[in-house]
Amino acid sequence: MVNIILLGLVSFFTDLSTEMVYPLIPLYLTAAFGATPVIVGIIEGIAESASSLLKVFSGYISDRFQKKKLLAFSGYATGLLYKLVLLIAGSWFGVLVARVVDRLGKGVRTAPRDVLVSESADLNALGKSFGIHKALDMAGAALGILITYFLLLGSNGSFAYKKIFILSAIPAVLGLCMFFFIKEKKTERPPKQRERFWKNVKGIDGQLKLYLAVVCIFTLGNSSNAFLLLKAKATGFDNTSVVLLYFVYNIVASLLSIPFGRLSDKVGRKGLLVTGYAVFAACYVGFALAGSQMQMIMVFVLYGAYTAMVAGVERAFVAEIAPPALRGTMLGLHSTVTGVALLPASVIAGLLWNSLGTSAPFLFGASLSLIAAIILACFMKKRPAV
Repeated sequence: MVNIILLGLVSFFTDLSTEMVYPLIPLYLTAAFGATPVIVGIIEGIAESASSLLKVFSGYISDRFQKKKLLAFSGYATGLLYKLVLLIAGSWFGVLVARVVDRLGKGVRTAPRDVLVSESADLNALGKSFGIHKALDMAGAALGILITYFLLLGSNGSFAYKKIFILSAIPAVLGLCMFFFIKEKKTERPPKQRERFWKNVKGIDGQLKLYLAVVCIFTLGNSSNAFLLLKAKATGFDNTSVVLLYFVYNIVASLLSIPFGRLSDKVGRKGLLVTGYAVFAACYVGFALAGSQMQMIMVFVLYGAYTAMVAGVERAFVAEIAPPALRGTMLGLHSTVTGVALLPASVIAGLLWNSLGTSAPFLFGASLSLIAAIILACFMKKRPAV
């Protein structure tokens, strides 16, 4: 459990740093460089997809060479370079480069970190363990957003944004310091079990393959959260209020992650994931139809509940059904599928926003989420609670 808390603290400080910056990106792009929603979508899509292949490769390296801690550390360290590139960016293309640098780091760290969590967890409490990690992750994000909110009060112009970019490097360094205390479990495997991933594809659980297909369908409608912030601004929130609204989402997700993780241990992952996808569809319909600020606040609260239902539980589900020798690879592949689908998802959302209005991308996303929920409910075998 100590290892899980320490890994959670790494994510706490890193997300504190990241979320001091992330909600400002769409605002910074539009205010400083006049970027359109399509440009925002392209930047977010490319940034997320750029890290996709690295996630599965990093997972494979974790399985083969058992260097999980080193890989995770190097991925988190990239966050400092991200802040530097963002500071010197002179156009939206520079912001794109910065976002790609940041997401490449995420691509390196995600799978080995998740393997470290799963190996440190009691098998009877896998959902709880991922829930604890996610709760600390989202708590750091919420605190980062709250700090940014207060720093933005009374500030104007791109200088205020750049000051926040500099300050955000401090918690990133604190997160890296946590690695000095994390212990890595070394698992020696015979050479015959260290075959290349693609030689083992046919032996992967068919249910895992089905779930990865469901994730792809779902993600095609789940565009970048940057569009949620732009939608909130279109509803009447100013820049500082948009940041505070994003704080509400993160704090709700943080508070509910552990309870939902525990629930998945008791009742199984499938039902919670199906419910989570259905809640996501309700959220996106809410984003599409919200006509007042109070309605928008309520939808962001519900969106936080969706994140708590799905984010940690899906990782626990993949770790649970993946072959032990390929756990890192499968967790990386899950992240890869999500990242690859996010590029067309964000571009489609930007195009729908420009051509059909601000509600169109959310109605599209809600439809795909319902399709994913139906496939998962009808074709995925229910696994017993651990």
